Amino acid sequence: MTVHFIGAGPGAPDLLTLRGRDLIAACPVCLYAGSLVPEAVLAHCPPGAKIVNTAPMTLDEIMAEISDAHRKGQDVARLHSGDLSVWSAMGEQVRRLRELGIPVSVTPGVPSFAAAAAVLESELTLPGIAQSVILTRTPGRASAMPEGESLSAFAATGSTLAIHLSIHNLAKVVADLTPHYGADCPVAIVWRASWPEQRIVRATLATIEAAAADGPERTALILVGRVLDQSDFAESRLYAEGYDRRYRPGNTIE
Repeated sequence: MTVHFIGAGPGAPDLLTLRGRDLIAACPVCLYAGSLVPEAVLAHCPPGAKIVNTAPMTLDEIMAEISDAHRKGQDVARLHSGDLSVWSAMGEQVRRLRELGIPVSVTPGVPSFAAAAAVLESELTLPGIAQSVILTRTPGRASAMPEGESLSAFAATGSTLAIHLSIHNLAKVVADLTPHYGADCPVAIVWRASWPEQRIVRATLATIEAAAADGPERTALILVGRVLDQSDFAESRLYAEGYDRRYRPGNTIE
């Protein structure tokens, strides 16, 4: 028996990985985060599967469901939205399962920042503009931010920022970032990237609060950086004539 943690992707059912789909289809028990995982993904569950929405449950209740499946020798598909590596609460579940001696596996999913970049048709790293992407958030009820992990500190790098779980703190985001990026820095907010009700607002740090004033107060990603509105950037050397690389050798310019 194994608990298979599966990243269900950002929302569109067809952004589920093939591995994730096949694991769901093989598990007689499925626990899913119903507040963010679309029900269409559950269509991959086998006939007669036990399907449990964990949105209203406590961690103890979730562990009880998994322990029951363990006693019965039933594999569990544990679905979380996006990718499991960030803000999924997988870590605390895995820790408990290891203490119980219950095996786990982890299957990655398409993260929300990648889905947001896709709908914006943007590359978040451009030569000479930004070569780093920082995934972060502002403090919330569920988790405080460790000392040193502030928007101001990250902004000082000039990197592209993907700010999660922070639409309710938009005014603070603007106040913290403007001194570093400038009031004219491009901003994009994507609500429910890849869902049918997806919504996009593009503005600058100076205008984003007004532009997003009537937007939803959750499930939004804030992207900030010069890459979002940049056509004047150098081409990379990757495909340049004369650039010697493994698959195109012999062009080195001395």
